[in-house]
Amino acid sequence: MASSKRFGFILMATTACAALAGCSGADGVASPGAGSINVTVPAPTPTPTPTSTAPSAITAAQFAAQTTVNGITITSDEQLAIVNAGTNNNVNGVGSVLNGVYPVGATSLTTATDPSTINSFFTSTNYVGALNGPTDTAFQGWTCNSTSAEFGGSGARCTAVPSIGTYAAATSVCPTGTTDDGTNSSSSPTLRYCRLPQNITTDLSLPKIAGVVYRLRGQTEVGRDEGSVGASGVTLTIAAGSVIAADSSENTNDLLLVNRGSKISAIGTRDAPIVFTSQQNLVNNGVSDASQGQWGGIILLGRAPTAVCATGTGPNNANGSSTTCQQAIEGVTGRFYGGPNAADNSGQMSYVQIRYSGIAISDGNELQGLTLGGTGSGTVLDHIQSHNSADDGIEIFGGTTNLKYIAITGADDDGFDIDNGYRGFMQFMIAAQRLVGATADSFSTEIDSNNGEDLLPRTYSTYANFTFIQTALAPAAIRQRGGSDMRYVNGVVKSVGNVACVNLIAGETSASDRSTIRAADTTKQDAGPPVFSSVYFACQGR
Repeated sequence: MASSKRFGFILMATTACAALAGCSGADGVASPGAGSINVTVPAPTPTPTPTSTAPSAITAAQFAAQTTVNGITITSDEQLAIVNAGTNNNVNGVGSVLNGVYPVGATSLTTATDPSTINSFFTSTNYVGALNGPTDTAFQGWTCNSTSAEFGGSGARCTAVPSIGTYAAATSVCPTGTTDDGTNSSSSPTLRYCRLPQNITTDLSLPKIAGVVYRLRGQTEVGRDEGSVGASGVTLTIAAGSVIAADSSENTNDLLLVNRGSKISAIGTRDAPIVFTSQQNLVNNGVSDASQGQWGGIILLGRAPTAVCATGTGPNNANGSSTTCQQAIEGVTGRFYGGPNAADNSGQMSYVQIRYSGIAISDGNELQGLTLGGTGSGTVLDHIQSHNSADDGIEIFGGTTNLKYIAITGADDDGFDIDNGYRGFMQFMIAAQRLVGATADSFSTEIDSNNGEDLLPRTYSTYANFTFIQTALAPAAIRQRGGSDMRYVNGVVKSVGNVACVNLIAGETSASDRSTIRAADTTKQDAGPPVFSSVYFACQGR
């Protein structure tokens, strides 16, 4: 949501240094050996005693960035106090405890909180961060590796051609419902392109066929918009190990959009993930670690509530029960999300990679790796990687979908961007930004309400077991604003020099009633200031 987040900021930095040194060791003196001759051996020059210098306690101005909006400021001291009011947080951590996204040791970096006591969706854990020590394999195999994040295991490089299989003219035949787009016999490996219809109006299944790539040309839509309380639509089913690629031979923005009422069933496996990528990624050396924005991405639209209603629709309420509130999704024209069904089901995506996507059409009108608009709790999303999106890794507009095992690697803008009254849970989250330089206003996560501080339903999520590696020179790794509510549990946050860890903002109410941090108010569905529990912070390149 670029248009609503280009605020300036005031980052007040002061440093207090106190050198801490530990001394150990002893001088050794050689003795003469046996015999009748006494030999005096001069004592060697003592070896300097090694010292251990711990970083000084972080100051509030280093830890939290101040941003003034509409004359309203949440000071750095107030932000640090909010974090310190939580339990088991360490604001004085150091980045050396991590090797990339992995902790270097098996011991939890700070005492963990059991998230399963919050909601049954969460898996019980006794560690902080997305990974349980240096040997955790949870993100291996189904992800691809890059300079942004090395997961190890059997995962290929993100720059490598996906595993498509060996082409054979007799068997690499396009299935019913797709169009034979010929082969790329002039390139290696040889592939057959099977193009999807731009309007999928009946159920369509894409089996895994060796040597076949399914092709997106332009805005490919599943079903038609069934409205906020409409009928069921159609289902696009994609088999494990399949590869779907954009068509670089034409200039339209290639993307896949699932309309309200329709579903996607893209269920890969750890060893055979489904890969959505660009056509450039289908030839050796066709992409690099710097490649991005080569196609549009995936949009899922559902009939769960949104707080932001299009002109002439809504308004909504705390229960999200409005049958008229809907909103246009960004990145395309005339496609809507929202409705009163919090349990709406837009299908399932599991063990899926989305590579080299994301297009900024205009300021505030972007295509991300994965965009969710009003998808409900019946939608299943887990084990998904968004790699090198030219905008956000994932952006969620309203809805109630829960997510698990999500890796955002190399995004050029925010990793996780949630707004418009999203009320869901996320666990096992990684955001590792581009090492070649993300845009300056890019956060590991950005949480807000689209400048509607008291719109209902109020944005409220819980992040559990997250690892944020902030490399972009943004104000902070975590930005929360707009009256949104949040709970952060079992996290690890690492930022580079001159970048704070936290940036809390309020901008639409009075200085005495700053919505993002004010006390809980049930009449406004307000849960109170954000809550931090068991988060290890290594800020400012410490």
